[in-house]
Amino acid sequence: MLNQPSGPTLLGFDVVLIGTILVGVAALAVLMAIYAAVTVKDPMAKRVKALNDRRDQLKSGIITSNAKKRTSVVRKTDQTEKMKDTLSGMKVLQQSQIEEIQQKLAHAGYRNKEIAIFVIAARLVLPIVLGAIGFMLIYVIDYFPDWGSAKRVGAFGALLFAGYKGPEIFLKNKSSKRTDLIRKGLPDALDLLVICAEAGLTVDAAFNRVAKELGRAYPELGDEFALTAIELSFLTERKQAFDNLAYRVDLESVRGVVTTMVQTERYGTPLASALRVLSAEFRNERMMRAEEKAARLPAIMTVPLILFILPVLFIVILGPAACSISDAFAAKPGQ
Repeated sequence: MLNQPSGPTLLGFDVVLIGTILVGVAALAVLMAIYAAVTVKDPMAKRVKALNDRRDQLKSGIITSNAKKRTSVVRKTDQTEKMKDTLSGMKVLQQSQIEEIQQKLAHAGYRNKEIAIFVIAARLVLPIVLGAIGFMLIYVIDYFPDWGSAKRVGAFGALLFAGYKGPEIFLKNKSSKRTDLIRKGLPDALDLLVICAEAGLTVDAAFNRVAKELGRAYPELGDEFALTAIELSFLTERKQAFDNLAYRVDLESVRGVVTTMVQTERYGTPLASALRVLSAEFRNERMMRAEEKAARLPAIMTVPLILFILPVLFIVILGPAACSISDAFAAKPGQ
């Protein structure tokens, strides 16, 4: 005979046991949160160290790397060239397409431009692979026997679409998230640039200082500013460093900052006053976006209000009255 639970039960489950498990999970989550809060690491430290090492190597003109790393780079380049030749032979690779994918990769935070070849190859291979898997599961093995013909064709088409558009959608989502994070920290970065410019720092030193100060709060923006500071220190044309910043970030505000920096470099206009105007403009823009979201909130809350809050409110208000009426009608035949 099976042992019956000694405590109270709900739907056949021991309430005490389930509550104990939930309490244990909650305690573990609290401990993990405390550990994460205590052991906070600077997300920019490793990246800035690597960028500084690269700058020192470029300044000295010596690129040091061990044989294993050099061999892996050569092998990766050879594989990329072979894949590029194969795609070019299939007439599915164009230079404009490569440049477009490379810019999307830069917007998403990927520095290696060779990944563009693999992205284009994935758009070609994934529909075939997913289509073959879907055909095997849907038609050959008949893993879903209850599906009709329309549902089968729809699922097969969805797999093909996901295979073709999957890499592009992934890059677009990552790029949009990264752009939003950079947009949030840009006004603060411009304020710090104004302070650094008024303190007498050079442009590359100001960018480097802002990258260190904002690296913990806005790692993406700090990464871009640190890379721009390194490029400013060793590129022959400083304008190219600012153009690279506008190329890597898909944001109109950053392009405005780049235009301002280039003009100050060319014509010698005061940098602090121009950046102060831009910072005020970006702060007003951020406030307007917040007000726009707040204005849309009542319309967004209408659907949850109708679906979840009003039915519960009606049950609480009309439930006792309905029970009383039901009891009254049930008591009449017995009288």
